[in-house]
Order: sequence, then C-alpha cells, then structure tokens
Amino acid sequence: MVLVTMAVTFYLGYTGFTYYSLPLEDRFYHPQHHWFKPSGIHGQGLGVIGTFMIALGVFLYIARKRYNFLGRFIRLKHLLEFHIFLCTLGPILILFHTAFKFGGIVSIAFWSMTAVVLSGVLGRFIYNQIPRTIEGRELTLSELQDLKIDFAVVLHQKFDLATNTIDIVSNLMSEDNDVDSATKLSYLRKVLGRKDLPKSDRREILGMAKKELKLSKRISRLQKMQRLFKYWHVVHMPFAIIMLIIVIIHVSVTVALGYKWIF
Repeated sequence: MVLVTMAVTFYLGYTGFTYYSLPLEDRFYHPQHHWFKPSGIHGQGLGVIGTFMIALGVFLYIARKRYNFLGRFIRLKHLLEFHIFLCTLGPILILFHTAFKFGGIVSIAFWSMTAVVLSGVLGRFIYNQIPRTIEGRELTLSELQDLKIDFAVVLHQKFDLATNTIDIVSNLMSEDNDVDSATKLSYLRKVLGRKDLPKSDRREILGMAKKELKLSKRISRLQKMQRLFKYWHVVHMPFAIIMLIIVIIHVSVTVALGYKWIF
C-alpha cells in the first residue's frame, strides 16, 4: 500500500509538474489549464475520488470498530491498514485537486486535513505498541497479568533451588527493579552459573525469565499507550470533524455553482 501511495504521488507530480510549478498568474496560459485546474475534469476528479476514499476509509473503520461490521470477514488490524491507506492517499489526491492553491476556507480544510493525517501516523505508532491478540483485539490488563507465572514457586517446585537463590532471582525479576532486561538476564546467567544446575535447566530458567520480562514490558506498555491513546483522540477527532464540516460546505457550494464533474 505504501508503494501504491508513492507511485500515485509520483505519477501525479510528474504528469502535472509543468503546470503545478508555474506561478498562479501564469497557469491560465498553460495549454492544459482546463485539465489540471481545480474545476477541470482531472483536477475536480481528483477531489471527488480523494473525498470518496477518505469517507469510505472512515466509514468502514468506524462501522467495524463500533458495530462489528464485517467482523466475520476481516480483522480489525487489516481494516486499520486499509483505513490508513485510504486516508493517506485520499488527502494526497485532494492536494493535487487544489493545484497547491490555498486560500480562505480551503486553507482551513487543508491544514485540518494535514493535522488529521499527521496525528493518524502518530496514532498508528501508538496502536502498534498496544499488545493484541493475533486477531487484532486489544489485550486487557487482566489478560496479560493472567499470563504471568509465580516465578518463585516454579523455581522451587520444578528446579528445587535453594531459598536464598530464589530470593535473589525474585528480587532481580521484580517489576520494582529499574534495571533493564538485558542486565537482569546477564546477572541471572551469572547467578545460575554458580549453582550446581544442569545446563538444560539453566537454559530453561533463562527462557522463562525472558518471557516474564517481555510480559512485564507489555503490561507496562499497555498502561502507557492506553493513556496516550486517550490524549491522541483529543487531537485527531476535532480536526477530523472540522475537515468533514468544511468538505461538506465545499462540496455543497461546488454543486450549487454547477460544477458537477462528469455527471
């Protein structure tokens, strides 16, 4: 999808370069002014298609997320990718529709659209950091905590480690311990190396420790990203609503003035 977006952007820029690179006052004399101008077949068509793509991307994603529309046929994470694709390429088409001429209410719509796209990119990054199931459903805090094991009990029952060793390992693995995971694993390897343990047991304990540390990081990340996601909506939604209102006004005025594209 990224390649498609880049290819379309390059194609539109290449085919219209001689027109878009001209000063606004000289474009009227360009031999294809009637084609590339915002009200031309090409220019207006890009606006219509771009607006349709954005509307479709928003509708499908909201319908799937809130009402489970097409939930049996498509995973939410795949639909999110499609939503991002449509709502990235759509604004690019609208940008070429304006012929890079901004003024009045159009400039407000453009910068609102820019804010929506940029905040969408940030939202995608935040979304990726939230732990999810393979189907794309967000894991709850309780689900993640249920995956954790009682490390001390396992070390005692399965490997019969001494109490002082278990205490050292438990303190090391504690979430209150601010030492980074790599350092913890390195120290744990040294501790286990000094004990009379089979190599296979040491390897298994280290594997369990890695899983526990990774799970702890996922729990911490979930709490942080959920908070960030709430703040993200404060930026994304208002600009999206502003853009939607201005687009409706713009389309209404365009139709009222008789610009109907190919219809």
